[in-house]
Amino acid sequence: MLYQLFETQRALMSPFSEFASASAKLYSHPLSPFAHTPMSQRVSAGLDLMHRLAKDYEKPEFGIRGVEVDGVEVAVQELVPVSKPFCRLLRFKRYTDDPGVLSKMKDQPTVLVVAPLSGHHSTLLRDTVRQLLKDHKVFITDWTDARMVPLEVGPFHLDDYIAYVQEFIRHIGADCHVISVCQPTVPVLAAISLMASNGEPTPRSMTMMGGPIDARKSPTAVNNLAMNRSHSWFENNVIYRVPTNFPGAGRAVYPGFLQHTGFVAMNPDRHLSSHYDYFLDLVRGDDDSADSHRQFYDEYNAVLDMPAEYYLETIRVVFQDFSLVNGTWMVNGQLVRPQDISQTALLTIEGELDDISGTGQTRAAHDLCSGVASEHQFHYDALGAGHYGIFAGRRWRENIYPEVKNFILKYDHPNAVGAATKKTAAAQPKAATGSAASTRQIEAPKRPARAKKSTA
Repeated sequence: MLYQLFETQRALMSPFSEFASASAKLYSHPLSPFAHTPMSQRVSAGLDLMHRLAKDYEKPEFGIRGVEVDGVEVAVQELVPVSKPFCRLLRFKRYTDDPGVLSKMKDQPTVLVVAPLSGHHSTLLRDTVRQLLKDHKVFITDWTDARMVPLEVGPFHLDDYIAYVQEFIRHIGADCHVISVCQPTVPVLAAISLMASNGEPTPRSMTMMGGPIDARKSPTAVNNLAMNRSHSWFENNVIYRVPTNFPGAGRAVYPGFLQHTGFVAMNPDRHLSSHYDYFLDLVRGDDDSADSHRQFYDEYNAVLDMPAEYYLETIRVVFQDFSLVNGTWMVNGQLVRPQDISQTALLTIEGELDDISGTGQTRAAHDLCSGVASEHQFHYDALGAGHYGIFAGRRWRENIYPEVKNFILKYDHPNAVGAATKKTAAAQPKAATGSAASTRQIEAPKRPARAKKSTA
């Protein structure tokens, strides 16, 4: 019933939102007589803010039309090589008439970015994709809003998520490199583990960024909520049926508007301050700052519904039973064994100020992937970076991306990773190279005494 009430409220607010938008322009357009009245700028700013607070935010576009490769601007087109009911595999195809750049692009590594299915659309990784396109062929998972999937298509389970990832890797080819951001680190590790257990070729490398591999380590507010509430509490309090005005009418989902409420509740003062600053920017005529605010909240406020069965299974497997780290996770009757991975290099990345995936949660992947030789395992701590800072913004572009780029390039050739080898327990790690400060340091993971530590 709550979902229906929300949709009713949204429908009622829509005309007021549009009226506020039109009125804001009436008080700001230089040809309008109202724009020359006292306090017109403040009135326009207030109406514009009302419009943005009340409007409905649709899924944004990636909007990547071109990138610079080797100093040459190349065109970018979105293609859909694989389309599934709950996800599309997008490819950002690059085009150029420059023969030298074209030859270089053909030889660049292929990357599959697995975006989170955890509230926001995959466009949240726009900055990640744009940066990767400079040096890589890029694919990304574009998850579908569950309310747009007809009920007759059937449910979507965590096992289906894993099967999707495996299908996409097989389609692209095992010579790809997989990057998973936040939530998908767990199912991606499961997908690659199962492929290794079945004797299939696995990706050349996997990069895991800010994900809850072991949510018991440094638990955050997000972890505590998932761990301290029962499975039935989530089922009874956050799961609702999609209203009749959407194609997925009747489907059980975790609604996007509830997720958005949770996002805002984590930092209410920060959002309140941001909106007040936006109002002041409009009054002052600071268009650049106002546009920056709009771009951020156009993305942040656009949320999607998650299939109920997938969401509830993720809560149980990742945050309550800790099935991956306990070695008890069964996917379609097969045990998930990360230790079977031996031909895929591993890089984990954590943000010092990450308030969603705490310190050590992603790094835990190294202990699980004992089949990968320690010299092919690396960890990177991004000092000063929060959760979003590890895949977007200045720290991503200037500090983190160069390390990811070099890691992928290092393993972009056949047989780059061999089977695990035994190392002496007394060996000590070497000094990190290519790093002027600790924020750039890549070091080997802390492993049990039986394995030697290495650096890059």
